[in-house]
Amino acid sequence: MLSQQQQIQFSSFSELYDLIVPKDNLLRRINDLNDFTFIYNELVSKYCITNGRTAESPVRMFKYLLLKTIYTVSDVDVVERSQYDMSFKYFLGMSPEEGVIDPSSLTKFRKLRLKDNDLLNLLINKTVAIAIEKGII
Repeated sequence: MLSQQQQIQFSSFSELYDLIVPKDNLLRRINDLNDFTFIYNELVSKYCITNGRTAESPVRMFKYLLLKTIYTVSDVDVVERSQYDMSFKYFLGMSPEEGVIDPSSLTKFRKLRLKDNDLLNLLINKTVAIAIEKGII
């Protein structure tokens, strides 16, 4: 089974999020109110669990694509912004000092895990439906 456990990032800087990212920030609200574990169920058949190195979290990769959709930016731009935008880092579940992925990883994720464009739309639509249901948007 695809591991649903994220590595807990213990950082002495994580408290910065409470100071920098307001409680009413759109990304904070989406992240805090949505349960993104449905991503694992949708993508479990797209991963091989018996060989290869550990993949980047499918939830984090999906969240990168969701950020691209929300802010209409390129792969390079969303990764670059996630280096310094604390609301992006918070949304992605990163510690403030954590490094980001290579932008080419997003292309690979789309080509290998989301071969069917309808799957990406399905995941985005589910997220938007949850956000609407929770009154976020």
